[in-house]
Amino acid sequence: MGNERLVEIKVFGQTYTVKTDAEENYIQEVAKYVNEKMDEVLKKTKSVSTLNVAILTALNIADDLLKEKGKRIALLQEIESRSKNLVEKIDIKMGGMELEKTAING
Repeated sequence: MGNERLVEIKVFGQTYTVKTDAEENYIQEVAKYVNEKMDEVLKKTKSVSTLNVAILTALNIADDLLKEKGKRIALLQEIESRSKNLVEKIDIKMGGMELEKTAING
C-alpha cells in the first residue's frame, strides 16, 4: 500500500473520495459499474429510497460475484480433470514406449 492516492468518484449522484493504491481508471470503472447496477435496480423497483437502491444493488452485485465464483470453481475442476486425464494418457504412452525400447534392446 505504498502508492496510495485519493481518487474522486461519483456514485448515484454523490461524490466520494476514495483512498486507494489502484489505478484511477480502474476505480472510475468500478464506480461506473456500480452506477449502472444502481440504475438497473432503480428502473426495476421504482424505489425512491437511496438506501433501498443501494442495498438491492449490493445484493445484486453479491449475487453476480457468487455466480462467477461458482463458474470459476467449475472451470478449475474441469481443467484439473482434463489435465489428470492427459497426464494419464501421456504416462500410458510413455510406458508403452519404454516397454518397446526394452523389447528391442533385450
